[in-house]
Amino acid sequence: MKEISFLLVFFIGLINAQNLTSDELSIINQGDINTALPIYQTTDSNQHKTLLSLSAEINPTDPNTAILVKRMKESLLSTDGGVGIAAPQVGVNRKIIWVQRFDKEGNPLEYFINPVIVWRSDLQNLGPEGDLSIPEFRDQFYRSKVIQLEYVDLKGQKYSEIVEGFTAVIFQHETDHLFGILISDKKEKEKNDAYKKVDAYQNSDYNKR
Repeated sequence: MKEISFLLVFFIGLINAQNLTSDELSIINQGDINTALPIYQTTDSNQHKTLLSLSAEINPTDPNTAILVKRMKESLLSTDGGVGIAAPQVGVNRKIIWVQRFDKEGNPLEYFINPVIVWRSDLQNLGPEGDLSIPEFRDQFYRSKVIQLEYVDLKGQKYSEIVEGFTAVIFQHETDHLFGILISDKKEKEKNDAYKKVDAYQNSDYNKR
């Protein structure tokens, strides 16, 4: 039943995925398509507006989606220690993220199209986070220790997996970007929340996303 349910959600999402706009296509295909796209910053008012906007689903089999995926990876690789990036951070409000998988051998970078966190554990971690789009900002944030993620690849193949620890934190951070949620705004909303603190960060010095 769960398999059928996700298949239905996937096809509905594919139908509802709007075609890329002329502005989005202009950003995706600007300059050399094999190079990094500039990373948007909150210090620029127009770029900040994009970062605060909701992202729409994207057609995974559109050739322009593959270009965007590739250029996002180049953007992430161009940073100093970044471990994740979301499409809004390169100016495109579409549901694509890249995440460094510290839960896999070799810590590979992997992309995820139309990702959805369908379950989060009640147990929370407290740990440091920064953001590639927010200069000189870092603070402590609560995140679920374990999540269940559903997504598709560039062929439209669907996947579901359980992720935990620091990698789960990165996924939560990047999917927040797809909803226009920035950690600089998140802190105020968290003040009255209470969670059981556990330390899942002691073996990691990575805190940029």
